[in-house]
Amino acid sequence: MNDAKLFQLADAAGLMRDWTSFNGEPRQVAPDALRTILDALGLPSATAQDCDHSLAQLAALEGGAAMPPLVTGLAGQALQLKLPASLADTAYSIEREDGGRIDGRFPADPAAGATLPAIDAPGYHLLRTAQGDTRLAVAPPGCFGVTDALAAGRDTDAQAARVWGLGVQLYSLRRPGDGGFGDYTALQQLVRTAAGHGAAAVAISPVHAMFSADVHRFSPYGPSSRLFLNVLHVDPAAVLGQQALAEAMAEEGDDVAAKLASLEQLALIDWPAAAALRLKLLRRLYGKFLQQGDRSDFEAFRAREGSALRDHACFEAIHAWRLAQGEDGDWRHWPEGLRDPRGAQVERFARDYADDVGFHEFLQWQAARGLGGAQQAARDAGMPIGLIADLAVGADSSGSQAWSRQAEIINGLSVGAPPDQLNTRGQSWGIGAFSPQAMKARGFGAYLEMLRATFAHGGGARIDHVLGLARLWLVPHGASPEEGAYLRYPLDDLLRLIALESWRHRAIVIGEDLGTVPKGFDTTLAQAGLLGIRLLHFQQDGHRFFKPSEYPVSAIATTTTHDLPTFAGWWEGRDIDWRARLNLLEPGQTGADAHDGRAQERRKLWQALDAEGLVQGPMPPPAADQAPIEAALAFVAATPAPLAVLPVEDALGLAEQPNLPGTIDEHPNWRRRLPQPVGDLLDAPAVRARLAVMNKQRNFQGEQ
Repeated sequence: MNDAKLFQLADAAGLMRDWTSFNGEPRQVAPDALRTILDALGLPSATAQDCDHSLAQLAALEGGAAMPPLVTGLAGQALQLKLPASLADTAYSIEREDGGRIDGRFPADPAAGATLPAIDAPGYHLLRTAQGDTRLAVAPPGCFGVTDALAAGRDTDAQAARVWGLGVQLYSLRRPGDGGFGDYTALQQLVRTAAGHGAAAVAISPVHAMFSADVHRFSPYGPSSRLFLNVLHVDPAAVLGQQALAEAMAEEGDDVAAKLASLEQLALIDWPAAAALRLKLLRRLYGKFLQQGDRSDFEAFRAREGSALRDHACFEAIHAWRLAQGEDGDWRHWPEGLRDPRGAQVERFARDYADDVGFHEFLQWQAARGLGGAQQAARDAGMPIGLIADLAVGADSSGSQAWSRQAEIINGLSVGAPPDQLNTRGQSWGIGAFSPQAMKARGFGAYLEMLRATFAHGGGARIDHVLGLARLWLVPHGASPEEGAYLRYPLDDLLRLIALESWRHRAIVIGEDLGTVPKGFDTTLAQAGLLGIRLLHFQQDGHRFFKPSEYPVSAIATTTTHDLPTFAGWWEGRDIDWRARLNLLEPGQTGADAHDGRAQERRKLWQALDAEGLVQGPMPPPAADQAPIEAALAFVAATPAPLAVLPVEDALGLAEQPNLPGTIDEHPNWRRRLPQPVGDLLDAPAVRARLAVMNKQRNFQGEQ
C-alpha cells in the first residue's frame, strides 16, 4: 500500500508524524508505528481500503452529518456550528440554564453552517432541533482565579493580593495512631496549622482511587481511577469512633496494636504491611456499621454517586476476587463476561458478592467524608483557597476507570514521553488516555465527570502534564517509548470545559507546564486563566537566573516539585549522586561533570540572590544543611505570581526528594515520611523563620 493514504489518515486522526526532539532534531514516526497506533484508536489502516473506511468514519464525526452531543463556546460570543443538511431551514430553540429561551431558524443553505446568537451567561444550555438535543457548554472567558477566591467575602484588595500555600505529599504526614502513613485526619490537622501560619492553600499529592487488593501498587500517579478517592487514607478511628476501632483491633488479634506502632516508627512507609492491616480494620468497621440502624447518609451518598460508584465498587470486588483465586487481576485478561461492566455476569457477581461491593462503596463514602472534612477545616480556618487537588495525567490501563469507560479510554496505548535530557530512553507510564474522537462523539461525558470529581473536595486543582490538553505522547503496549507518537486533543474544547467547571466549583486551576512545551502554549494557558508553574531552578537562560520581577503574573512560583530535588538536595547535588549511582545521567556525562555544572548553577543563583539583597558574604559550601533556603524562599515569594507554593520538604530543610523519575524500586519513591508529627511540623524555629519569609513577601495574612 502506498503510504500516502496512511499519512492522510494519520493527519485526519490528529497524529503528528513529524516532531522535534528536546535537542532540536527533527524526527518522524515510522509507518508501522502509525499503523499500530491507528489500530488502537479504532481506525484500521493495514490496507488502502481500511484507510478509506477509517477516513469516512472520521469525516462522519467531524463533517456535520449529525449534530454533536455537545458544543463548546464562550460567553458573549456567537457560536458557529456545522449544519447537517437535514436541519436546513428548520426551527430551533435554546433553553438557557437560567430558564430563559431563545427561538430561531437555521439558514436554508447548510454549506455555510449556522451561527447561534451569543449567550451572555456561562452554563450548560440546551439546543433543541428536529434532529435531537445538543448541549451548549458556554464558558466564561477564563478560569476562577486566585483574585476571585480572595474577593469572596473579604474586604482586602484582591487584585493586588499575593498569597502562599504549602505543598505536601499526603502519605508522608505523621500523627500518633496513624498506622504507618498519612491520612485525611492528619490532613485536617495540617490545614488548620498551616492556616494559622498564614497559608492560603495546601496543595496535596493525588488522592485518586488505587487498587485496594494490590497493596504493592502505591504510586499516586498510576491510579486505578481518577473518578474516586484513595480509601487507604481513611482514618479508621474517624469511621465509628475510637471505641469501635479498639474493638476491631481486638477482634483482629492481640498483636495488632504492636504492629501498628511498629509501622508508625518507620522512616519509609511499608505499604504492603500498613495498607493490608488498615483494610482489615476497615472491613471489620464496615461490619459494625451494618449492625447500626441509621444508614441514611450512606444511602444518600450511593444515590448521589450512582452507577459510576457501583461500577468502581464492582471492579474492586472482582479484582480482589480474581487475585484471591490466583487469577490475573488485569481486566483485559478476565473472562469475556466480566469485561463488560453492564453485562449479565457482572450483575450476577454484584448480587452474589453484594457485601464486598457494598464494602467498597462504603470506603468511598468514608474517603469523601475525610477529604471533604479537610477542605471544610481549611475554610473554617480562614483559607481562601484551601486544598489544591492534583489530577494525574491518566489512570492505569488495567484499572477501574479504563474498565468502566472502555468506549472513551484507548486500549493498547500508554501515555508516556519521548526521550529528553532527564530520561534519555523516553518513558511509557502504563496509563491510559482518552480517545479524542470518542470524547467528541460522547459529548465529553467521561472527561466532565472526571473534572467534577477532581474539583469536588477542594478549592483548586493542579493538572499534571497540562500539555496533554493539546497533545499526548502515546506508546503502543510492549513497544519502546521511542516508537510512540504525539496525538492531538481538542484543546479549545477542553480549556472551555475546565473554565466552566472551575467557576461552578469556585476552584483555581494550575497547569503543570514544566519541561519543553510548544512556543506560545504558556500564552494559551494564561488567556484561559490556567496558572502555569515557574520553578526556581528552571528560571534561567544559561547565563543568569531571572529576577523575581521577571516572573510572569500568569503562573505560580515554587522552589521544587515531587519529581525534582528539594532545595537543600539541589544545593548539595544529592539528586546527581542518585542519578550517577543508578546510571541515569545523560549519555557520556559523568557524576563529576554533573557536579561541575551544578557548581556553576549555584554560583549564578548566589549572584541572583545577592543582587536582590537576600544574601551577603561568601557563598556557603555545597552541603544540604548550608543551603540558603530562606533566601531562596524570599526570592520566590517576591515574584508577582499570585500564588507561591512552599513544598513542606523545603520548609523543613530536607535533602531527599519524594520521587526520582526513571526509577521504581531503586529509589524509595512515594515512601518517605516527614520526620515530625503534623502537630509539631511547623513549630521549629528554623521552620517558623521560613514561613515568616513567605508572610513578609506575600500580603495576604490569613487568620493570624
